[in-house]
Amino acid sequence: MKCKIKRRAGYAIAFILFLVIEFLIAVFVHDSFIRPYVGDVLVVIVIYCFVRIIMPEKFSWLPMIVFIFAVVVECLQYFDIVSVLGLEHNTFLRILIGSTFDVKDILCYGIGCILLGLTERSFNNQKKYNE
Repeated sequence: MKCKIKRRAGYAIAFILFLVIEFLIAVFVHDSFIRPYVGDVLVVIVIYCFVRIIMPEKFSWLPMIVFIFAVVVECLQYFDIVSVLGLEHNTFLRILIGSTFDVKDILCYGIGCILLGLTERSFNNQKKYNE
């Protein structure tokens, strides 16, 4: 039980840290690489950390599920879901959901989820080694 609490706390700290980084990128970085690409890689990491706060147990398919979720949201952008839902005047939700479809975003989500999978595998192997 103590281990679950420690894991949840770790994921909560990571979630807050990556969320702050995402916010800082969104507000202060206006370039053609970090904001559009690094930001999209980090967004799946933010989602992953949030889910792991709720589900701290090992779940090897989670990076794939986060990727699928991100791709679905990206595809909804293609169909202009923000306007369909009448949210085009809600700045927060328009930014959160996004409004512009880009195939490169899907590639960035994939890179982020691959990094998550590799990190998860590395931690699991390290844990086995230490036992």
